[in-house]
Amino acid sequence: MPKTQIQVPEELFRELRSFAKQREWSLAETFRRAAELLLQVYPEPPEQQTTAWAPPTSGKVGWKGLSAAQLRDAAFADADPRLA
Repeated sequence: MPKTQIQVPEELFRELRSFAKQREWSLAETFRRAAELLLQVYPEPPEQQTTAWAPPTSGKVGWKGLSAAQLRDAAFADADPRLA
């Protein structure tokens, strides 16, 4: 079994040490169980995209041939629903 050294904040260390003591576990056992739980809880990361993201396109956008007056009326209608 490989050995490793980690650093944790003092407060977290105290809490983990107390947690382990209550369950009569070693700190190593506590960290092993925490690591196993972490791997169960977090899903696999999504696969990396091979192509760059591009926004979707639509053929249903634009002014649709409206005149300036029609655009002005539509804009005012959006601003005040009573005019619609």
